[in-house]
Amino acid sequence: MKNKNMAWIKFKKNKLALFGSLILIILIIFSLLASFITKVDINKVDLSNISSPPSGEHILGTDEMGRDIFSRLIYGGRVSLLVGVMATFIQVTIGVTLGAIAGYFGGAVDFIIMRIVDIFMCFPFFVIAITLAALLGPSVWNVILIIGVLSWTSIARIVRAEILSIREMEYIEASKAIGLNWNEIIIRHIIPNVIPSILVTATLAIAGGILTESALSFLGLGVKLPKPSWGNMLSSAQKMSTLKNQWWQWVPPGLSVLLTVLSINFIGDGLRDALDPKIKV
Repeated sequence: MKNKNMAWIKFKKNKLALFGSLILIILIIFSLLASFITKVDINKVDLSNISSPPSGEHILGTDEMGRDIFSRLIYGGRVSLLVGVMATFIQVTIGVTLGAIAGYFGGAVDFIIMRIVDIFMCFPFFVIAITLAALLGPSVWNVILIIGVLSWTSIARIVRAEILSIREMEYIEASKAIGLNWNEIIIRHIIPNVIPSILVTATLAIAGGILTESALSFLGLGVKLPKPSWGNMLSSAQKMSTLKNQWWQWVPPGLSVLLTVLSINFIGDGLRDALDPKIKV
């Protein structure tokens, strides 16, 4: 309890982490309450208001098909945040499982798992991601699966490194002596001591997932239209005339991606400092 209180005190001292938390909470609230915030149909085409600037009727203007950008922005936030969170969940599940097994057993098991990690890390991420997205087709869940399956290696390496030092401690030997099997030792006694590192890495992985989704959607290989995401909203504003004269089509989604990723990175840095016992308040 004392350690938790100390971590919270150190986190509150980090102004950037608090700022990031506030921005992220606001973005999440807007995304979750999108249906209450706006009643405009995100797919409603208004040919009389094509690419119109912000006004009282459309506070962030309309896109090249006359659709309301504000509505699509906050509904798109749901998709982008969902991709980041769910892809990270897959990464953490695979990475922690394989990293824990490799670190605890060592020897041949560790060698095999680490070579698998090396193989995954050898391939250029975006080349493989784009190839898989083209094969599987544009879809929210395909994007989540691609990001999760290709991005677990860093978490596995971190967990393995932590467990290599933890497994030699006396309380682990005592757990073995009283007859606990390996999965009980890993789940009850080892993983809780690795949670701070997992938490920090997972936080930063969410930001990476959002950026990857935006990149794939920008290329037309991510979230399939007409479902909005910040990435495919940016994709629809690729024309030079749009970039020069219709800022409202690309600034809001671009700014949303920027603020979300910065906020998550600030939170990750704050958690890293708060959970590091070497850093004093």
